[in-house]
Amino acid sequence: MLERCQSAQERFNGVHKLIDNWLHERRELVKAYDAVDVEQRSSNPKRKTQKEFCQVLVDYVSAGHFEIYEQMNDEAKAFEDDKGLEVASTIYPRLEAITQAALDFNDQCDGKDHRPDCEKLAAKFQVLGELLHERFELEDCLIEVLHNAHKQKEEVQAIEA
Repeated sequence: MLERCQSAQERFNGVHKLIDNWLHERRELVKAYDAVDVEQRSSNPKRKTQKEFCQVLVDYVSAGHFEIYEQMNDEAKAFEDDKGLEVASTIYPRLEAITQAALDFNDQCDGKDHRPDCEKLAAKFQVLGELLHERFELEDCLIEVLHNAHKQKEEVQAIEA
């Protein structure tokens, strides 16, 4: 499911360095998710893998909210992109809800041994995977609408100057 999202960095290759780094972090999040998923199917899941996933998860969602979204919003304002800002305003509430679900998952699982509660954790983990997939699609939309549209305007302004 999440593997389809790994190609996002390829689709947006060449965009701002911060966004490139963030998309690299996304790939790391998907790898960490896959590692936990594989371990959950084993007879002896490791808490270390789960803890590492939670750390990457929190880092990724935090970067989105405290760096990337703000930068793309500022870029849209600078280019007076009302359409982009309108799209962003419809997407942000859903991204916030998914962020809260990710943080709740982290609070419930980070560093804790869940062997007696494996079935509940596995179900929550699968739901989180679906939410992350949705989040990646929404973030890709923001990059397309906010960042890539302004890249074209930057090129036009550079030619005119």
